[in-house]
This record gives sequence, C-alpha cells and structure tokens, in this order.
Amino acid sequence: MINISDIMQTNEMIDNQHLDIRTITMGISLRDCCDSDINKCCDKIYNKIVSCAHNLVPVAEQIELELGIPIVNKRISVTPISMIAESCESDDYVPIAHALDRAAKECGVNFIGGFSALVHKGYTKGDRNLIKSIPQALAQTERVCASVNVASTKAGINMDAVAEMGRVVKECAELTKDTDGLGCAKLVVFANAVEDNPFMAGAFHGVGEAECVVNVGVSGPGVVHHALKSIKGESFDVVAETIKKTAFRITRMGQLVAQEASKRLGVQFGIVDLSLAPTPAKGDSVARILEEMGLEHCGTHGTTAALAMLNDAVKKGGVMASSHVGGLSGAFIPVSEDEGMIEAVKVGALSIEKLEAMTCVCSVGLDMIAVPGDTDAATISAIIADESAIGVVNTKTTAVRIIPVEGKKTGDEVEYGGLLGSAPVMPVNKYSAKEFIARGGRIPAPMHSLKN
Repeated sequence: MINISDIMQTNEMIDNQHLDIRTITMGISLRDCCDSDINKCCDKIYNKIVSCAHNLVPVAEQIELELGIPIVNKRISVTPISMIAESCESDDYVPIAHALDRAAKECGVNFIGGFSALVHKGYTKGDRNLIKSIPQALAQTERVCASVNVASTKAGINMDAVAEMGRVVKECAELTKDTDGLGCAKLVVFANAVEDNPFMAGAFHGVGEAECVVNVGVSGPGVVHHALKSIKGESFDVVAETIKKTAFRITRMGQLVAQEASKRLGVQFGIVDLSLAPTPAKGDSVARILEEMGLEHCGTHGTTAALAMLNDAVKKGGVMASSHVGGLSGAFIPVSEDEGMIEAVKVGALSIEKLEAMTCVCSVGLDMIAVPGDTDAATISAIIADESAIGVVNTKTTAVRIIPVEGKKTGDEVEYGGLLGSAPVMPVNKYSAKEFIARGGRIPAPMHSLKN
C-alpha cells in the first residue's frame, strides 16, 4: 500500500532535478466502433473517446495540484485503426484521423496514438489502406500519431512493409516540408511493438488490453545524473546500486500517480513504464548520465557498455516499486530530445552507426534523427531493416523515427520546439541499398523464436 509519505523524499528531485511524470496515457478500445459507413465509424470513434477521456486532463491536473508532482503530458492511445476501419466501405482512412484529432482536442490531450497497423507477417486490406493514408493523415492533423509494426521475433521481418515504410517516411517529409518534416516526428516504425506503451509517437491500445486502462510513464534522467555526481570515482558496483535505488524512488512515485488516476477515472490501472525519457532541458539528459560515468562525450568507445548497465539497473530498481511494470521500460536515446545527445552529434562523437549499436542494449531504437532531405527511400528502408534485425534477434522492441528534412544537408540544424527539441542533420552512409530493399519478401524468424 502506498501513501503520500512514501514520496515526500522526492521533493528535491521534483524541484531541482527535473523529475516528473512524463505522461498519463489512457488506452481505449475502439473495437465496438466498426461500421461499414466511414462517417458513422468516425462518429462512433469520436463519441467513444470523448466519453471515456473527458475527465482525463482535469483528473491529472487535480493530482498534480494535490501531490505537487508535475505531469507533463496527458495522452490517449486507441486500438490500431487498421483493424477498426477495415469494415468501412472506403479505402481512405484520413477522415478517421480527423475524428481522432477532433477528439484529442476536445479532451485537451497533447497527442493521440493508434493510427497504426501491425504487418509483421503480412497485410490485410485495412493495413494497406491505413499505411497508404498515413502521409496525408499526419500532414492534415495536429495531434494524431501513427505507427507500423513491420517485424517480430516470432515472424521475422516483412521486407515488403519495410520497403513501403521508407516511401511513406519520404512522402510524410515532403507533405510537411514547411515544418521541416514534422509529420515524420509523429511516425514510428517498430519491431516487436508492445501493446501498453504510454509514450508517443508509438503508443496504441493493443488487442489484448482491457476496455479502458491508464498507463503511466515516469522520467528522471536528471535525478539519476544528480545521484551519480555524489559517487565520483566509485566502482561500477556502486554505480549500479545507486541507479537501482534511485530508479526505485522514481518508479514509486509513478505507481502512486497511476493508482490515483485509475481510481479517480474509474478505469483499470495498466502499467508503469520505467523508461528514462530525456528532454532538451539542461540537466535532463540520458547522455549526461553516461558522461558522468567517465565518458568525455556520449558516443565515444565505452558508451554502449555504460548504456547497457544503466538500462539494466533502471529495470532492476524500478520493477520492485510497481505492481505492474510494462511498456518499453529502459532508457530512451532520442537525439533531438536530449541536449547531451545534440552536443555529442555536433562535436562529432556520435554517429548513426554508434546509435544503432547503442539500441542493442536500451529501449526502442533510432529516435528523432534528422537526415539530409535528399536521402532516398531505399536508404531509409535499409535503416529500418537494420533496426528491425536488432529487435528480432535480441527479442526486444526496436523502432525508427527518422526525419529526412527537405532542403537541409549534413551539419544543418532544425528546430521543432517543446519536447521535440532541435535536431542536427546527421550524415547517412553514401552507398546504396536499393537492390537489397527491392528483393522484398520476408526475412525468416531466427531459430530462437521456436520456443514452444
């Protein structure tokens, strides 16, 4: 049983070390919203979301006020729209994206996720229509986020989908070039996507989830960084123990907020996601944690080992503090959203290739990376394929959120503002993978997928 006294020791963390609840995300099932008439389907979706989530923001704000805990984002995730819209007698799902956007605005949430498809083993009609609709959907809406799962450890990698998503990313970049490809920042390509992820842009409400749930994502890179400052020169045994204890305190706060939100909203408590999610603010960086361990810059040799230890210690400490841990749970390394990562790119310490190596041992994958606008679709697809392979072979979630910025070249910088931060444009390998991507088909699942 948790009470408020359990988190009083976190006051300094909140006041001085950027500790916050990064998001309360309400997951809503839309499976009862199917209709052959797309307009009726849109009405059902809008009404269901508003009915379930109309109190989400007021309740979150009330909890913030009472407990003194900042809750940065309030969000909604829904059943993958490819499944809901498949019964519609229409091949254009953009109207549904507009319905989601209207509902999000009515409820006052920051983002709504679930304009999604799961195609790791193949396509249905609804999957194809959804993916085809993504560029216009993201260009025409403000708060809608999209995701596509193209691979899993059990199924392997759907290379036809990988090839298509490279083209979709390029089209999103073109349609939103006036905002430096902002549409791409709302699109994630997954391997082994999870059903209870509270973080955007990849959140959706999985088919194995309850009717309506509350998932919470906590964050505390600044707190971990501060804790490590007090143990300079100590062995990694001490470093790991310090991170574990800090992660426990952070997660305990998330558990309390999740329980309170669940009770007040009258919906099921889903999970607490343990991920360390950075922001562009100074003192709230995962890269700075790694550097505190003794690295001159994030990206130098030793970075992958440091990140592996951080990720493991966060999970070991956090899992004891919550009755239900899920989501992605680890450490995020988005370039544009982490001031330490941004600096590491600018000084030449951090490359896409090193980031790819780091994704083998942390949450998700290549995240919020800006690349030159003339990067072709096949190269983007090949980057997605590489990241998918890491996820499939290592039985973990990986993802790609990449932004080819029209008119920009390596060394330029784009500014998105808010939590999306700013992104230095990073170089990609100049050699082609077109013939590789053109093969299509499916890369088979690895042997260790046969566990039955």
